[in-house]
Amino acid sequence: MKLKWYGTASLLLESGGTRLLFDPYLRRNDALLPVDTREARTAEAIFITHPHFDHFIDVDVFTKAGGVRRVYVSENGIRIARENGCNTDCMVPMSANERFEVGPFTVKTYPAKHCVFDVWTVLGVALSPKTYFKYFKPGVARIGETKRYQIKDDIYAIEVSDGASRVMILGSAGFLKGADYPKGCNLLVFPYQGRTGMHRYLKKFLPVFEPKGVLIDHFDNAFPPYTHQMRVKKFAPTLQKARPAARAVIPEEGKWYEV
Repeated sequence: MKLKWYGTASLLLESGGTRLLFDPYLRRNDALLPVDTREARTAEAIFITHPHFDHFIDVDVFTKAGGVRRVYVSENGIRIARENGCNTDCMVPMSANERFEVGPFTVKTYPAKHCVFDVWTVLGVALSPKTYFKYFKPGVARIGETKRYQIKDDIYAIEVSDGASRVMILGSAGFLKGADYPKGCNLLVFPYQGRTGMHRYLKKFLPVFEPKGVLIDHFDNAFPPYTHQMRVKKFAPTLQKARPAARAVIPEEGKWYEV
């Protein structure tokens, strides 16, 4: 299995000639990125970890004009898509504790939680001059999008296996206490945004999932002022200290990585 990151939380997985796309979002300040999405358009299916705008708003880019045929998302996500004028004909309702077979892939869903922003992150946005002088207009737009793409309890951790390797994808940096998550995945995809000291916050997830490796995403500045480019230099040393044998991956956009 191999994996490509398109920025934010957008991932493309490939095995045996079959591709799966996760959480498509290809924007920076409302402008579509000049990203070559031809490979992503050949995906067999799209899976949405949760229907926030930065995981779901660009799904039509891949479903129109004979693109991806199936989109797996929560019932709430289908409602949101319909209300925002998206094509819902190809959408399949998905909930926690389900299993799907797509080509060589087995996809399993688990209940999860959204990252809870800490007070320092909130204050950093509220007190930054850039919020009011540089990013005020896009910031107001983000508030509107957030209201249109409200999640309920429909946020999932998604395990993807091709029989040889396993990837556990977290759409947001949160997990549900008491959930029976599988341990020992080859790669844990960890969203590195939402709190100060994300390298320290990561340590809470390691005993829950016991991954053999961690790949971070969502660390880019996709929708200022609410996100910013995260500092990632402490990620690898923190992971290697906690789990010396674990592999640390800070991906580059558009590059394939072997799982």
